[in-house]
Amino acid sequence: MLPYGSIGEAEAALGRGLTFAETLWFNYSATKSDYFLYLHNILFLFLIFTLVPLPLVFLELSGSVGLDKYKIQPRVRLSFSEMLRCYKDVMWMFFFVVGPLQLVSYPTVKMIGIRTGLALPSGWEIFMQLLVYFVIEDYTNYWIHRFLHCKWGYQKIHRVHHEYTAPIGFAAPYAHWAEILILGIPSFLGPAIAPGHMITLWLWIALRQIEAIETHSGKSGSDERSLRNRKFQGEVVLDDRKEAALDSPELSQDYGAEVGCRKRYDLPWSPTKYIPFYGGADHHDYHHYVGGQSHSNFASVFTYCDFLYGTDKGYRYHKKLVAKMKDDESEKMQ
Repeated sequence: MLPYGSIGEAEAALGRGLTFAETLWFNYSATKSDYFLYLHNILFLFLIFTLVPLPLVFLELSGSVGLDKYKIQPRVRLSFSEMLRCYKDVMWMFFFVVGPLQLVSYPTVKMIGIRTGLALPSGWEIFMQLLVYFVIEDYTNYWIHRFLHCKWGYQKIHRVHHEYTAPIGFAAPYAHWAEILILGIPSFLGPAIAPGHMITLWLWIALRQIEAIETHSGKSGSDERSLRNRKFQGEVVLDDRKEAALDSPELSQDYGAEVGCRKRYDLPWSPTKYIPFYGGADHHDYHHYVGGQSHSNFASVFTYCDFLYGTDKGYRYHKKLVAKMKDDESEKMQ
């Protein structure tokens, strides 16, 4: 709650007039408690989890042939009932894990110094803090994600998230409750190290979840159990040896034809394509496609950790192989 009874008092305390944004903030937050302002994150997360994946859901249900060329895995398509099941599971986790966690975490947020008062941070300050948050989250998430792919971590926790081998937007927060708690640590570290304004925290939580949905934005997808079962219906599905081969440049060539069939929505007009070192949908989809055998592409946002620590070799070999196959096809058509 702001310690000013009027805009005049606020301007007198700051020694200047309020900006337009500060006036809006004063009018909205002056009589609201800091705790109430923090709980806005619950509403923002609910709206993001519900609304942001919808455009690609509608595209998936429309069955548009013209957009199939942007798919990363075109042979797999989710039904409405499957997507609804995923959304229900995510909402269950939201109301019983994410929401309660937000309710009880306010004292920690207050302790690290997240403020709600005036003056508001400049746009440049917000941008720099968000950049720091993304870099810190990406680096710490990388190592926690690698840990979750050890035998114990995968079998006990992380396998739930990997039920979607061709992920969709709704599947971004689809995970074991323990994973949600564990991966909350990297998201919290940035604001803890470089605390900012409540507005910056709102933007951070919102942008991080939107980015995760974009990374998982496979318009087509199916869970691992369904894919395994389709082996018996005559469809081509990777077995464990082939999954492991995709992470091994030495073995990948044996399965080049199947690798070349990997496609999922990777839209060319996405603005994130212009962000340096950004992984995006294709980078993370490879990680899900390989599944539990994966030792590639652990990073959540950027690609530099996978490059520095050598966990993108299979992915880079795969990209070269697909490019070669495309060139061969072009030559045949000529």
